[in-house]
Parts: sequence; structure tokens; C-alpha cells
Amino acid sequence: MMMADGAEVVISNRRARALLAMLCLSPGEALDRDYVSKLLWPGRYQAQARASLRQCLLSLDKALAPLASKILDTSHGRIAIDPCCLESDLAHLEASLVNLDVADACQRIEAIGSRPLLDQMQLGVPFQNWLTKCRETVDTRLQVAVERALAALDRDGDIAGRDRLARAWQVRTRAPAWLRDGKPRIAILPLRQHDAVGGAFFLADGVVEELTFRLAEVSALALLGRTSVLNVVQGGGTLPGMADALSASHLIEGDVHRFDDGVRVTLRLIDGRSGVEIWSDRYDGTVADAIGSRAIIGSHFISGLCGALGVDIQPAPVRRMTTNRDAYALFLQGREMTLRTAGEGVIAKGQDMLENALLLDPDFAECWAALAETHLYVAGFTSATNRVERLQSMAQAARKAISLDPAQGHARAMLGLYEFINQNAVGALDLVYEAHRLAPNDLNVTLRLGIILVYLGRAATALPYIEEVVAGDPVHGRNYAALCATHLCLGNIHEAIAAGERMADLGFPAFWLALAHVANRDHDRAVQIYWDMRLLLGSTFALPPGMTELTDEARDAYFTLTSRGVCSGDPEERARYCGTLDILHQIMPDPYDNTISHPAIWMGHAELVMKIFGEQTTAVNVTGLMVLWADFDPINRTTKHPDFMAFAERMGFVAAWDKHGWPDRMPCDPRRN
Repeated sequence: MMMADGAEVVISNRRARALLAMLCLSPGEALDRDYVSKLLWPGRYQAQARASLRQCLLSLDKALAPLASKILDTSHGRIAIDPCCLESDLAHLEASLVNLDVADACQRIEAIGSRPLLDQMQLGVPFQNWLTKCRETVDTRLQVAVERALAALDRDGDIAGRDRLARAWQVRTRAPAWLRDGKPRIAILPLRQHDAVGGAFFLADGVVEELTFRLAEVSALALLGRTSVLNVVQGGGTLPGMADALSASHLIEGDVHRFDDGVRVTLRLIDGRSGVEIWSDRYDGTVADAIGSRAIIGSHFISGLCGALGVDIQPAPVRRMTTNRDAYALFLQGREMTLRTAGEGVIAKGQDMLENALLLDPDFAECWAALAETHLYVAGFTSATNRVERLQSMAQAARKAISLDPAQGHARAMLGLYEFINQNAVGALDLVYEAHRLAPNDLNVTLRLGIILVYLGRAATALPYIEEVVAGDPVHGRNYAALCATHLCLGNIHEAIAAGERMADLGFPAFWLALAHVANRDHDRAVQIYWDMRLLLGSTFALPPGMTELTDEARDAYFTLTSRGVCSGDPEERARYCGTLDILHQIMPDPYDNTISHPAIWMGHAELVMKIFGEQTTAVNVTGLMVLWADFDPINRTTKHPDFMAFAERMGFVAAWDKHGWPDRMPCDPRRN
């Protein structure tokens, strides 16, 4: 804030700055004192909050005195500001747009860039919720003002001015929502472990696990996904370089030491842009304290971290973990093995450790959820021949986790997938919506909700969830596959190509990128992308269950057939490959494998699609449904087939649509018209 002579008026109290911002955003409008006090001092008794507001107003009035004699207009119940006394950058920008002052408007827009309104202002959940709505309102208001200015410039024939304003505005509108919402983006790096005793010791993993859980509960923060963090860390580089790769505003790093008589945990909060340490703290205690009461470590560090970030925290929910030291160590080792999945037999060893942990503590809910995830991974991403049984084991473990801890969001999301696969789509959506309510910051839960919505043709509803996952886990190819498929279903072809290219850059099989080029009618490019994936067979994506490794000649011949059948746009090539899929469905050990079901969807082989999914949906083939609702030939032949609605009824889709909303391309039941 500036005085007339250019001198800066400094307001050191951050709640006073927030209050002034609220008043400036609504000049001339009075704010209710009780509403303001609850927003800025949540959790306090009403009398305490009102007293804090009175003190804040006195401080603000004093700070503003050099500007004018009386700027604030206060009464017993209301607060307002004299609109004639102050002007804001936002008001100046809006005036420039109305007056078609292109140079000034562009200068102000470029100065704002992609920064959110009132960035760096974190005052707890109620204020954050208000600020989110306020940002949406202001962005919408500016969007309308810019569109009107562009139209006026076009009418006036000022093409150069119109183009300059459009380019300036793109700087802001192209920034993703996660960058505009102003939340600090935190990446927890693996902690370094130093052991003077020897033997297996996994406290470093335990500290990261506890911090992840506790910080994920702070809605004013955005916590980056573990997979992306590990990918970037393994690539090496400086701390600012890692932060840039993750789009992280802050990094948490640290060390864990074990001595003969105890442990020491040190954490540091690093500014992502500069790499400079801005906060640190240390915990000293016994091994029993550290492992048996991880909440001690969590509570010891969380308040300091959030304070350094300017974020208010609410009381953490009770978390049902084990007090058995050996069970906890087995849990950490087992989960690490099953998540990383590197090496022959690693998943099986991890599963054994989780099961042994449960023998020591059968009431360890978190371990039951980790075991469910292990079964899901084997059923969905390996060449296992017992996929159906694995999914049943996943469901049993998830139900056990929920029975022990009803707040288990991730377990509910996995159970939702199981219900969808077993033709209970309405039950699946009920479960994943409840899971997201319980664990809104769990990216696995958010992704599961988004994907099931896409399966059911509701890509427009799913897109914000998928974008949230991409923002939170930006170096994970799986997430871009979901984003690419969602854009394909929405008809956003260029966005689908961009997401598919990023997916391919991250090493994820680029089938969806090939489909995006088919939708863009670039068939030669699509065929080449599909053909190039032959080199990934047996490594990045698994061979079908029961199939032996192919010779290079046999592999190349098969991919020649498949790439042209799926991507060339040639009706004869498509018909030839459809016939091949019919034969494979009859002779392969797993007739429902994704190597049959996915191409059947991509080529609009409706009869085979409905036969496969009607007989057996699995954790492997279900992902093909992500593009079922793409509205381009030949994919859309399945949803346009005369028998599709009967198939949708049998799959349980219609019941889910009746309760939760009909697909984007089908606003109501066509059989009732």
C-alpha cells in the first residue's frame, strides 16, 4: 500500500492485511463482524474472536491513519471501507479493460502472471474456502472483462491491440488451477538414515509416512505424490532443480540417526526456488518412543512446519496404527517392496512381510489396506493367472481395514473398484464418493473417483479430479494416461495429444496418444506410435498370462497387424484385426485379457466388447473403458450399437446413472423417449 508521496505503508499483522483485502475487494459494502471474526479466528469462542477483531481493527486504523483521517467505517455489527479513499490494482486493471487501454491492461496482467489473488495468505480452512470462492469470482469477472475488451477491439479494427491483449491473458488462463489456487506445494524427500547400531531399521520411512499422513490432512497445503517425488529424486540434481521438476514451492528433507541409546530426527524446510533453508527442527528420544508413538514425531514437527508456511492447522484425526514395533517395521518394509516392485519376487516378499505384520497385530488397519493394495497391484499390473482370486483377496483385506478403521478412504476406494468390476456401478460410486469425503487429499482416492466417472461417461465431472491428481503427482505417467483419455472423451483432441505426449515422455505405454492422433485424423503418426510400442512388450507392459515370450519376428508381425488395424483408418485393416481378436478370444489362456479387450474398444468391435465385459470385467481390462465414450469413429460404434443400453443395464451402469447423473453424451435414457 502506498501513500500519495510513494512511501509504503507497512501492515505487519497478517490478519489485518487479510481484513483490508476483504474490504478492498468489496468497496462500499459492509461486512458482518461475526462473519469476519469466525473467518479470521476459526476455532475460538465468539467472545474471544470478537475481541481479537477489535484489536485488529485498532491496529489497522492506526496503520491507515497516514493515508486519511477516517478510512474504516465501523459499527457494533458491521465493518466497511470508504471506497473514495483507496484504489486497488484489480480496480485499475478493470478500468483499463473498460477504457480499452491495452498497454496498461497488458502491463498489469503480465505483472500478475499466474499468481493467485492474495497469494501467500494462509489463515486456516474457513478463510481458505472464502478465498477460493473469491478467486473464482474475480477470475470470472476478469475473463468477462477481457472478452468484452477483445470484442470491442475487434469491432474497432484494432487487430494488433486485440492480439496483444489475448496473448497477455493467455499467460494467466493457461496456468493450471493448482498454480492459481495459491496453496504451498510440498514435496517430502526421502530422509537420509544413519545407523550406528546395525541391522534393519526403518524409522526414516516411518517418519516420512507419518508426515505424509499428517500434512495430507491440512487442506491449505498441496502435498505432492510419492511416485513423482521418488522419480525426481532418483534422477539427482540440485534441490531447486527437483522443486522445479515437481512444480514444488517447498521441499522437506532431513536425517534420521540411531545411536546405542536413542534416535535423533532432524527436518528442514527448503524454499523450492532458492534452495535456502527457511526452518528446521530436531527430535531426540528413545527407539521405543519413536516407533511406538509416531504421533509424537508428527505433532513435534507439524506445528512448526505449518507455522513456517503461514498455515493454520486443525486438530489431527485419530489414526489407528500399531503399537507393535516389529509389526510396524515389517509393515514399512513390506509396503516399500510392494510399491517399488523392482526385481524378481519382490512383490511376493513384500506381501509376506505385510502378512507377517498382521500375524503380530491382526488389528493393524493400515497394514490391511496395504495388503489390499498389493493384491490390486498383482491383479492389475502383472501377468498373474489368478486375477479374479486376487481381486477377491483385495476386497476381503479392504473390508477388514474398514471394519477396524471406518475412516479408511483408500480402502473404500479399492472396494469401490471391486464393486464396479462386479457390475455394481452404483455401489462403486457410492463408495468412492464416500472415500473422497473421508480422504480428499489422497491422490489414489481422487484418481479412482475420476476414473470411475470416466468409465461411466461422465468425463466433464471427472476432469477436475483427474487434473488435481496430475497436479499433485506430476511425474507419473499413469496420471497423464487418465488425463489423455478424459480429454478424448470430451473431444478435446489437442489437450489429449499434449497429455499423451507427456505420458510417453515419462515412459508409460502410449496407446492413448496413438488414439488421440487417430481422433486428429493423423493416421500415419498414430500407426508409427503404436508400432514403436512393440519394443516395450514384456518389460514396460506385461505379456498376457500363460503366453511365452515372442520372437522378434513374431512380435513385429503382430504389431504390424495391430497398429494398422487400430490406427490406419483402413476398413479392411480394421476388419482383419477384428477377426484376429475373435480368434484370440477363443484360444488365449485368458480370453478377457486387455490385449484383446482394449483393441476391441479402440476399434469399435461392439459385439466383442459387450461379450468380454459382460462375462468378466477384471482389474486389467477395466482400464480400457476410459475411452469407451470417445465420440469418434470407430470407437463410438460400441455406444451407438442397438444392444448397448441392454448391456449397460446388465453392467449396472443405468442404476448408477439414475442416481448420480447420466453421461455427457446421453443426458437421459434414450429408451424412454
